Amino acid sequence: MHLQYHDLTIRDALPSDAPQLVLWWNDGRVMAHAGFPLGLGTTVEREAARLPSPGRLMLEYRARPIGEMSWRNTGNAAEIGIKICEAPMQERGLGRIALSLLIRELFSMGFPKIVLDTNLNNTRAQHVYEKLGFQKVAIRENSWTDQLGNPQSAVDYELTPENFTDFTR
Repeated sequence: MHLQYHDLTIRDALPSDAPQLVLWWNDGRVMAHAGFPLGLGTTVEREAARLPSPGRLMLEYRARPIGEMSWRNTGNAAEIGIKICEAPMQERGLGRIALSLLIRELFSMGFPKIVLDTNLNNTRAQHVYEKLGFQKVAIRENSWTDQLGNPQSAVDYELTPENFTDFTR
């Protein structure tokens, strides 16, 4: 996959991206919302061997990596994820643009809906998802436990083409 909108690019992750991904994934500040406040503790060699991987994407701004995205076919929907890992690039509207690009592409591939979940405490992400047209379908209280043993709750969202607000148009 290769999607472009002005200075923003979404492309397939390659083995050469493993050092950057590992830097992010081992950083507890980046990974805390995903339940890994101590980071993943992975290695460049391990992750390079897994790439390219269908649905693993790099997010770049002006040809510089700023985050990652993913998607997978669940059989009746596409499940997506996004992380803008470079803190100075957060809260600049890039997430909603990147998500718009990916969502539009997945709908054009024939997926009838897009699904995702996020930590109940991640209200910033929930705001973005709802602006894109995602509808809350469930809240799963204490549905998982983070690395430190703290119970966490999740919010499930889904989006259909008729509810999609595309911020690239």
